[in-house]
Amino acid sequence: MLTIQKNHVVSIDYTLKNDEGKVLDTSSGRDPMTYLHGVGMLIPGMENALEGKSEGDDFSISIAPADAYGDRNDSLLHKVERKELAHLPDLELGMELQVKTNDGSPLVMTIVDLSDETVVLDGNHPLAGMTLNFAIQVRNIREATQEEISHGHVHGPGGHHH
Repeated sequence: MLTIQKNHVVSIDYTLKNDEGKVLDTSSGRDPMTYLHGVGMLIPGMENALEGKSEGDDFSISIAPADAYGDRNDSLLHKVERKELAHLPDLELGMELQVKTNDGSPLVMTIVDLSDETVVLDGNHPLAGMTLNFAIQVRNIREATQEEISHGHVHGPGGHHH
């Protein structure tokens, strides 16, 4: 029986809840999540918890912010004049905008406060600072193909899907 290790393709069902028990995400009603293990496709705490598990394993884990999306960083909150975003007329709370950082790399920011004069943008991941509570069922494990390993991700049935 295969166990989860680097360069295995793994399919899991999961439910993610916050500390208050609110469901934040789930694969219920959808296909299982399938990923290439050991190449950084998952948050570190989840990948570590899955290492060595077998098909059929059913377990729960709590992942601290340091092993998930990190602590919230207040320096990623930015207040801008609304007129700077005049090209976006339908701004709403929760809307995500992609901006370029000083080094030119993209950063997704979420509108967290909005007035007639200003907009507050948050560059933190929405789950930053949260303990993540997962219920996980391992559905399938297989060895990755050489093509999947060289590309660093899973390919669909029949091969290459980009």
